[in-house]
Amino acid sequence: MTTLTLTIVFVFVIGYVCIAAESFTKVNKAAIALLMCVLCWTLYMMDPGQYLSQALPGAAGSLQELTTQVGESLKMHLGDTAETLFFLMGAMTIVEVVDTYGGFNFVRDIMKTRSKRKLLWRIAFMTFFLSAILDNLTTSIVMIMVLRKLIRDNKERMIFASIVIIAANAGGTFSPIGDVTTIMLWIKGMITTGGVLSELFLPSVVSLLIPVFILQFSLKGKLASEQNLPEANVSTFTRRQRHIVFFLGVGGLIFVPIFRYLTNLPPFMGILLVLGLLWMVTEFFYRSTSEDDTMARRVSHLMSRIDMSTILFFLGILMAVACLSEIGVLTALGTTLNNVSGGNHYLVTGTIGVISSIVDNVPLVAGCMGMYPIAPTGDMAVDGLFWQLLAYCAGVGGSMLIIGSAAGVVVMGLEKITFGWYLKHISWVALVGYLAGMVAYWLIRMI
Repeated sequence: MTTLTLTIVFVFVIGYVCIAAESFTKVNKAAIALLMCVLCWTLYMMDPGQYLSQALPGAAGSLQELTTQVGESLKMHLGDTAETLFFLMGAMTIVEVVDTYGGFNFVRDIMKTRSKRKLLWRIAFMTFFLSAILDNLTTSIVMIMVLRKLIRDNKERMIFASIVIIAANAGGTFSPIGDVTTIMLWIKGMITTGGVLSELFLPSVVSLLIPVFILQFSLKGKLASEQNLPEANVSTFTRRQRHIVFFLGVGGLIFVPIFRYLTNLPPFMGILLVLGLLWMVTEFFYRSTSEDDTMARRVSHLMSRIDMSTILFFLGILMAVACLSEIGVLTALGTTLNNVSGGNHYLVTGTIGVISSIVDNVPLVAGCMGMYPIAPTGDMAVDGLFWQLLAYCAGVGGSMLIIGSAAGVVVMGLEKITFGWYLKHISWVALVGYLAGMVAYWLIRMI
């Protein structure tokens, strides 16, 4: 490696460490990601010729020609990144609209039971399937809000909250729209909807069943009394109108993979279709409402609730990883991993899953996408063993530590669960489920 290459890698590693230490530095990870992205590309521009000549022999030329080539490369990577960002922004807005109009009230009704163990299983499966339709971050927030009304004891609620983390990450794995990492792999064409549904569903279920089975024995007795949860304030929309909003939103999210299959358009186009339709329908509904001030619940206002810092974090981290791809670091790292593991994809992806419990899985998956190209046949082909295992390991592996996934971080903040408590009581349970799921996937492949 040249000195410039080492400097870029050093900047990325330092930025990554600062992102992982966000809870200690108190600096938003989006700010670090953006700085890291700009610094990496700025360093790259100090001598782009050495990298362009390696990637494209004979590409070296005048400074203006090199600048033009780097600009084209930057636009290409930005276009790929924008597909993921627009998809996430659209999906987050749709979920916000559905939630605002009481679309998830049915979740609270289903949860009502006095048995603690029954409640644990219901919470687990509801979170699992909701996460596959929505995203694991939003699902975790919804389920924690429900738990707060059902479980008053903080210690017991931490067990339920831990299952929410495990179930949300497992549920997001077998769906192309359930997790940011699967969205990334799906958008880039490395996995398909049919592939992940048919081969990752059973491993995902196994990775959930075992932790729930183990943790149920730590719960005894019944709840003090069955909770009667109040209805949320869902404006003056009629019951029929609220149902239409719910089915348009959730049904639209389910329709996105079908839309891509029918049209061959990128997934973000399907999300924009659903968002536009939902937006238009709610605007028509407001014509018949008697509310004096309807702006608070209009889609144009609800869009302001989207967590833009998360979107900017993804922008920064994905573009920084793109820079590493441009300088050839990811290709070299992929070759090294293959040599060390002897080409064992279970070992490579399994290791990546463990690492994803320590650091964010988004840059890990982005890095792997840059390290390994899609092959026409074999384990590296579309829906090949490597890509499906990567989707499983990066998603489920994040449950082993509470800081290993977006769902874990948000639950940690909402329920004040400490890193040490989770490590002592939950990590080993999540690890057992993670390994069992890999075994289940191996058996499916063998059969």
